[in-house]
Amino acid sequence: MKGSLTFIVLCRDQGDSKELSRAISAHGGASLLMVSDDAEQVFTETVRLRPSAVIITLAHASEPLLNLIQRLVKESPATAVICASRDSSPDLILGSMRSGARDFVRLPIKPEELSTVIKRTAEFAAEHASDEPKKRGQALAVFSSKGGCGCTLIATNLAVLQQAPTVLVDLNLQSGDLELLLGLRPKFSLADVVENRDRLDDGLLASYLTPHSKNLSLLAAPIKAESAEEIEPRHVYEVMELLRQRFDTVIIDTPHSFDAVTISALDHADQILVVVTLEIHAIRSTRRALEIFERLGYPRKKIRVVVNRWSKSIELDQKQVERFLGERVVGFIQSDYRAAVNSINLGHPLVESSSASKVAGDLRRIAAELFEGKLQSAPLEEGKRAFNSIFRRQSAIEDLGLNAALDKASLGEAR
Repeated sequence: MKGSLTFIVLCRDQGDSKELSRAISAHGGASLLMVSDDAEQVFTETVRLRPSAVIITLAHASEPLLNLIQRLVKESPATAVICASRDSSPDLILGSMRSGARDFVRLPIKPEELSTVIKRTAEFAAEHASDEPKKRGQALAVFSSKGGCGCTLIATNLAVLQQAPTVLVDLNLQSGDLELLLGLRPKFSLADVVENRDRLDDGLLASYLTPHSKNLSLLAAPIKAESAEEIEPRHVYEVMELLRQRFDTVIIDTPHSFDAVTISALDHADQILVVVTLEIHAIRSTRRALEIFERLGYPRKKIRVVVNRWSKSIELDQKQVERFLGERVVGFIQSDYRAAVNSINLGHPLVESSSASKVAGDLRRIAAELFEGKLQSAPLEEGKRAFNSIFRRQSAIEDLGLNAALDKASLGEAR
């Protein structure tokens, strides 16, 4: 049932919002579409996205919120309305149920109680299965908090390797260039999809995508820079959901900043592939990003760290990096400057232009692990040394420890 139930949360308290986000995201049978403190936005997006359930937090028997429950039940009858509150008085529970809520969750959340509510929500969703989209593909966001780590190249090649209908989304709204790596010339972009989202059907959506192969299409970044300014976080949620209803896989190349649009995409993704290179600045930046993910309430299982541009000359031990990041490294991609540059210049994805290269092999292995549910730290192929042993050089950074070296670098920056 993984990923089969979708939730929208209306909550005005930051602590409660974080608690609900964590609990839902951590549950194997549920995924979180959005969290908002704006009742009208929640109503609009619920009617548009048709989630499995909406959770509305109540501080008391607020008439506007009780009216909202009634509106949601009327306009989106296939969506279960669930109320949550730290006040579990009979009057509040009864009032919410009379307005049309199907369930009530007490805060702070008790795991067994949430599991029961999610089970009942699943039963309700099954009763209304004919009203729901038949397919909801998985979404992967490729992210790095520091530019130049190779996210675009990795996102492109992971998309090309898919054997099922896949769409590659360029969320670098001001400077997207995925079409260059695919050798395409898009006529339409994400801006067109957003502008016409109210009347999108399968045919119109397909016309805004640029086909690359039988299985892969590109949703390009806005062609005109000014069009990017019209794209809002809620638009990203909506477009991602539309794409997931029509494609088995959605791969998103995200910007390197934590702006609202980026966070919207990261919230929506089932997995976030965090790309890091083994340089002090990149590692420090990645640690900050992981701390932000923690504050956003993302479960650890959603985050996957991969090392890009690995080479034998790097004097950092894998376990030192993992200790500093507090996260396991699940894969690595070897450095092959010539193959990467040729791929970009030719407009041919690396897994096609240099299919026999070691870097192409690394990309294939990571793609298989990410999309076949077999994600785990794997040893190198026969004939290669293990990842740890390659980095076991007796160097100054090993003597001092990674934290000390990073602190030293930080002091140097301060000067």
